[in-house]
Amino acid sequence: MRLANLAGRAVVVVGDRAIDLATATDGKLGPDVQSLYARWPEVRAAAADLDVGAAQPFDPALLGPPVPRPAQVFAIGLNYRAHAEESGMELPEVPATFTKFPACLNGPFGNVEVPTDTTDWEVELVVVVGAPADRVAEGEAWDHVAGLAVGQDLSERTVQFAAGRQFSLGKSFRGFAPLGPWVVTPDELDDPDDLALGCAVNGETVQASRTSDLIFTVPELVAELSAVVPLLPGDLVFTGTPAGTGFARTPPRYLRPGDVLESWVEGIGSIRNTMVAPGA
Repeated sequence: MRLANLAGRAVVVVGDRAIDLATATDGKLGPDVQSLYARWPEVRAAAADLDVGAAQPFDPALLGPPVPRPAQVFAIGLNYRAHAEESGMELPEVPATFTKFPACLNGPFGNVEVPTDTTDWEVELVVVVGAPADRVAEGEAWDHVAGLAVGQDLSERTVQFAAGRQFSLGKSFRGFAPLGPWVVTPDELDDPDDLALGCAVNGETVQASRTSDLIFTVPELVAELSAVVPLLPGDLVFTGTPAGTGFARTPPRYLRPGDVLESWVEGIGSIRNTMVAPGA
């Protein structure tokens, strides 16, 4: 199943068409997509019975973040070996965790303000929690995952690395968490633990890797995080970015207004965001 947020309404995407979930279920589910994660078994059951013939064409430009109001947004740093090496840092022994504030969430095709000349890209696989997870064992972690999405952990490096390590602020400027294009359930993927991912700036690929290179896998992250704090339906986990970030290049390279940033994950899809000047 592919669950999307189309102009503020929950839809199930079938190919290049979509089925409005509230209409299809006589108002029992939706139209608010965020509320559906707390009722995930019902959503899955309803999706299995949808009339595919009722699907209608839609404009992808109207897609918003498929998880618009998460209670918690976790993000993991240095979770690919090559990225840790390019950053000049030792491999972490536990997940290096910070947060992106939910107000920075953006749609899969939304514009992103570039607040400074040190704004960087970070493509990521994003986990969406479906069932409450509290002290979950690694072997049971996938049972608590609603699905996966493509994300960008955009980062303003000057603020991020300022005195006091302002990671969360540096990664939470307006629009700094593009997400989408939809949430894909793990059963749609041949191997959810091994997916190609990457991103391109103005058509030039700058990151390319596979999630099998994660230091801490999705099940490990769910287990580690839920050992500390309960994960709630609709929570997000940005799982980390591979090598190829702009600040680690010689010379460093950053995003500018007018740049087009395209990000993708195998089996899920792609998102595309245009950088704009502040206030544009």
